[in-house]
Amino acid sequence: MTQSAEALLIATMDTKGQEALFISTCLQQAGISVQTMDAGIKGHSPVPVNISRTEVAKAGGISLEEVQNIGHEGQALEVMTNGAIACAQKLYLQNRIQGVIGLGGSMGTTLASGVMRSLPVGVPKVMISTMASRDTRAFVGTKDILMLHAVCDLAGLNRLTRKILRNGAMALAGMLQPAPVTEDHISKPLVFLSTLGTTEACAQQVRRTLEEKGNEVVIFHTVGSGGEAMEEMIEPEGVSILVDLSLHELGDHLFGGDYDAGPDRGNTALQLGLPTILIPGNIDFLVSGPLENARRLFPDRPYHVHNAAITVVRSTRAEIEILSRTIANRCNEAVGPVKMLIPMDGFSAFDSKEGPLYDPDAPQLFAKTLQAHLNDQMMVSLLPCHINDPEFALAILKAFDQLQSAQ
Repeated sequence: MTQSAEALLIATMDTKGQEALFISTCLQQAGISVQTMDAGIKGHSPVPVNISRTEVAKAGGISLEEVQNIGHEGQALEVMTNGAIACAQKLYLQNRIQGVIGLGGSMGTTLASGVMRSLPVGVPKVMISTMASRDTRAFVGTKDILMLHAVCDLAGLNRLTRKILRNGAMALAGMLQPAPVTEDHISKPLVFLSTLGTTEACAQQVRRTLEEKGNEVVIFHTVGSGGEAMEEMIEPEGVSILVDLSLHELGDHLFGGDYDAGPDRGNTALQLGLPTILIPGNIDFLVSGPLENARRLFPDRPYHVHNAAITVVRSTRAEIEILSRTIANRCNEAVGPVKMLIPMDGFSAFDSKEGPLYDPDAPQLFAKTLQAHLNDQMMVSLLPCHINDPEFALAILKAFDQLQSAQ
């Protein structure tokens, strides 16, 4: 274990000081130096800290007294979160911290995870939280945050909290161990590829072939956060070509599905001029929660219960048309080369002759609408196969080679 590794420990020390001190001791015993940040608003820290709540508030733009007088816990938390982010960013940019650990309930988790989301992917991040058994997307966002469920309330040290707090500390200590430097991948062209399980057969054939040809391929699972992360990372990671095989997050954004990646989904590469292959994978369905929720939100449609938590519902003809126009408009504004490949026998495993949501007319409707609104018809190829047929994957690879050779 390198002695130079240093962690930032974030807590509201007036309520979590004893627990934070225990984590700090565990980390120090593992050879990790610790800097503590007190992000509390009321009360006082029972132990010395490296970054006081006064400093955090000042970094957030106002004094601690002003924060305490705001009178609204959400607004006060926002100031302290912004201040904590500013303090953590300064430490990180000065290479004075290499990892972050936080603990707390809903407020502490909101603050500490906000700091973690401001740091790059790859920086170790551990959040010990009473909220970790719930939907954690608001806390995790698009970053690699390890959420450790606290199980019981983080109120004092006992036989349970000692185990969980120590496990969280040891998880961070393990991640801070020095890794062997391997830079072979850096020289390889980087390809981003989107998919869901319902287009996995195609994605895997494309990935294997691209890697055999010397590319590095990163696959994003388009469950909302996956597509959002992909959009964020296209420019900073220096992507060579985007293969956007799974565009359904656009539909979920437009029509109220659960896998919503936001309004910018599918636009970043086009606006940057990055060579892009677009495929309308999985747009045949919207994703909802349990069946009863799906029936309430999307009545009178074909449904498929994927599991107890996920139901998919068939996209309507009107939704297919709107989505097609949206994609056409974005292609018209693209500043780089784009190829649109349309599998005319179906857009997903569900949209096949053997699948539960098959509609043989939908691909024709999508293609007709797209062509009616697209300025450049040459970018579109209609292929007489299903998206998971081997020949469709070969068509993607052919388009890839054409874009790569043109660079």
